[in-house]
Amino acid sequence: MWDPLRALGALTAAWLLLRVAWGVGRLVYVYLLPWACRGDSWIRAQGAWAVVTGATGGIGRAYAHQRSRRGLNIVLISRDMNKLEKEAKEIERLHGTDTRVIQADFTGGLEIYGAIEEGLKGLDIGVLVNNVGMSYSSHFRKLLDCENPAQRLSDIVNCNVMSVVQMTRIVLPQMVSRHRGITVNVSSMTENHPWPFFATYSATKAFVQRFSAAVGAEYLSEGVTVQTVSPGVVSTNVSKHPKTGLVVKDPQDWTEQAVHTLGLSSHASGCLSHEVQHSLGIRTVETADIFQGKSLGQEVT
Repeated sequence: MWDPLRALGALTAAWLLLRVAWGVGRLVYVYLLPWACRGDSWIRAQGAWAVVTGATGGIGRAYAHQRSRRGLNIVLISRDMNKLEKEAKEIERLHGTDTRVIQADFTGGLEIYGAIEEGLKGLDIGVLVNNVGMSYSSHFRKLLDCENPAQRLSDIVNCNVMSVVQMTRIVLPQMVSRHRGITVNVSSMTENHPWPFFATYSATKAFVQRFSAAVGAEYLSEGVTVQTVSPGVVSTNVSKHPKTGLVVKDPQDWTEQAVHTLGLSSHASGCLSHEVQHSLGIRTVETADIFQGKSLGQEVT
């Protein structure tokens, strides 16, 4: 005889099994079936140019090289003109594609975006990668313990949040008018939970994920693809270049896998290792670093 409690238990077990099956199936589809991936021709068909913010280091640099290697011209946007020019020459030398550079400090407010908008005029932009980001510049600390908290918190919000919103606002209209285009917004696994001693950074990344999901839903029917990628630990300036391995990924390796998820998932961790960590709710080595007082670097590349 089935009493209500047994029925509830059976339904709960069935629901949990379905969730597990769905999760495993999604992992296989997004990361382990290479023939399911959209080809380079699909990405090139979105437009001749890719725009990458924070393009002179870490994930942004990897995205710029990855896209140019597959035939797209690249607009590099960052705050250091010397690094921009060096990276542009390197891309042209290695991949033979055209480049443009725009100098911008994304810790600034609305006033910086006029020059960016002017620099992008007339370009057939198929891919926008909103990558630039920053956090506290020294050790993990309580919110008010960072140096000059008023300025620092403003810089983080402008760099991590304002940049995504304004760059989307600039590039999206032409994508909508052409009924094609891809926007990739780089978030972080920290978007999933509140992170003590990491409060502002994790909150801004939660915004990026929610914003991306909403805008993606709004413009899906217009032919625009919006994807959030939320990596775990990648060996960059932000993470102080930890040793790479199963948990910590190299930017080039991570980006190579992340690009293959385009068109398959609107929200991905970028690589199989980080997706498994996300699915299991593992907070990776960053948690240990917080409580050991290790430093976190600032990255506004």
